[in-house]
Amino acid sequence: QVQLVESGGGLVQAGGSLRLSCAASVDPFSRYTIGWFRQAPGKDREFVAVITWGRSGTFYADHVKGRFIISRDNDKREVYLQMNNLKPDDAAVYYCAARHAGSEFYTSTRDYNFWGQGTQVTVSA
Repeated sequence: QVQLVESGGGLVQAGGSLRLSCAASVDPFSRYTIGWFRQAPGKDREFVAVITWGRSGTFYADHVKGRFIISRDNDKREVYLQMNNLKPDDAAVYYCAARHAGSEFYTSTRDYNFWGQGTQVTVSA
């Protein structure tokens, strides 16, 4: 039902900015919550941000709060992650994920059943 493709990753210097995009092929009559997750080598996949379908309510992990902004354009079926003031610890493969819209902000990988292939973000010191 859902196919997700991330783009926008690359190499950026610490303190710089990068915008990731998630293109979603979805049923236009379906409502989805979209989350961003990241995974560094040897670490578990961790929650970054989530946005709801309706009024685009957002929620962020503490380590990106104030630096990252998640947004969506439902008409274009795209979700974005604007990453500002990047730090070396932000380096990871970033994934977008989808699930049918619910009544809360979903922050666990177990909450999502559709995933993109990921896009690499590298941050140099």
